Amino acid sequence: MPPVELRARSKVSADASVAAIGGRQAVVLRIGGDEPNRSITLGVGEKLRAATEMANEKHLPVVGYVSSTGADIAEGVTATHGWGLAARALVNCSGVVPVIMCVVGPAVSGPALLLGLADFVVMTEESYAFVSGPGMVELFTGVGVEIDRLGGSSVHSSTSGVASVVVPDLQAASEVTAHLLGMLPGHVNDLPARSFNGDRRDRPLERIAELIPESPVGSYDMRAILEEVADVHTFLEIRGGWAPNLVTALARIDGWTVGMVANQPQHLAGTLDIAASQKGARFVSFCDSFNLPLVTFVDTPGFQPGKDLEWRGMIRHGAQLAFAYARANVPRVCVTLRKSYGGAYIVMDSKHMGNDLAFAWPSAEIAVMGAKGAVGILHRGAGEEDRDRLEDAYSERLLNPYRAAERGSVDAVIDPAETRKVIADALELLSTKREAPPRRRHGNTPL
Repeated sequence: MPPVELRARSKVSADASVAAIGGRQAVVLRIGGDEPNRSITLGVGEKLRAATEMANEKHLPVVGYVSSTGADIAEGVTATHGWGLAARALVNCSGVVPVIMCVVGPAVSGPALLLGLADFVVMTEESYAFVSGPGMVELFTGVGVEIDRLGGSSVHSSTSGVASVVVPDLQAASEVTAHLLGMLPGHVNDLPARSFNGDRRDRPLERIAELIPESPVGSYDMRAILEEVADVHTFLEIRGGWAPNLVTALARIDGWTVGMVANQPQHLAGTLDIAASQKGARFVSFCDSFNLPLVTFVDTPGFQPGKDLEWRGMIRHGAQLAFAYARANVPRVCVTLRKSYGGAYIVMDSKHMGNDLAFAWPSAEIAVMGAKGAVGILHRGAGEEDRDRLEDAYSERLLNPYRAAERGSVDAVIDPAETRKVIADALELLSTKREAPPRRRHGNTPL
């Protein structure tokens, strides 16, 4: 249901209120509204700043409903100061309280940039957002573009990665927001509430291994495995349409809220590219900020090769995922299902990136590269028959989880049917983990 305003509002103006959403208190901002003039003035910006600062001070989540045409042109440059004040206040909330923005109409110019500061962005199907509108685009490029194609919800769901979830309408946006708040802690010094729904922690996953094809290059939907492992009806995918070769999701396992990160063999064979690295890094960083354990599922042949990717900065962006995992001090559990090769093996929260517990299915292959590529390098002059024999020997000797376990890269090789129970036990064991961050201002993220 839509937020219910409370009477006790002290510093809060008509543009913001303290509200109960899904049983949790939050500061609700209304950026714009239904009136014809939905622009932001300096006065509106000051009110939004005051409300956001109160949320930070009182450790209350921030929920913003955005329907704004941008800064008020008639007010001049001081109107831009309004959203600047709101932006700075939201930045101060980052990593302190969760910030959720719901776009229920237009989000143009300054208000659109506020979406990039939020932890989660929920967009209704009819909403749109852009920094520069169709008129400016045509003026500068000479090419006309429609609103939906420039900044519609489908664009932000699949192309830009701005939208975390797309829903039909305001009612659905409020329901998703309530679901998110129910899974998250209220602030940085809080832990997410443990919530049981009757799903047994030792529920056997009898047919989970059958979801992976026998062929080493066969495709399957990783989400089916994640939903099997999670408590029933708790799996919520985040940014599912953008960079679909990596799945990020919130879920519960034995009542614990966790962040799930997994390669998706259905798209680009589960390789990591620039968008997937950015998506994973942002999500891992959020989970680390708000005390959410990370559970990573690995099935990747490596980083996606390509001249264009290298020119666009695969090195910098690939490092973002490594940076996010390496500095995360929340409980971290990794499960390797099938392939885990090369640099992608390392950055997908390997033991050497500092995870707490690493498990592998018997089908796991943990190595520098696959047998075909390795034999092609090590035995360049071998004939076709010899190559087949050498590939089989390489696979038998190195492409199995037991060799990785011998060398300390894997803590245990587990029965796929017991994956849920093993992870639940690991989360219980790690529930008291406390790791002090290093004494420094912050690391220099490879943006």
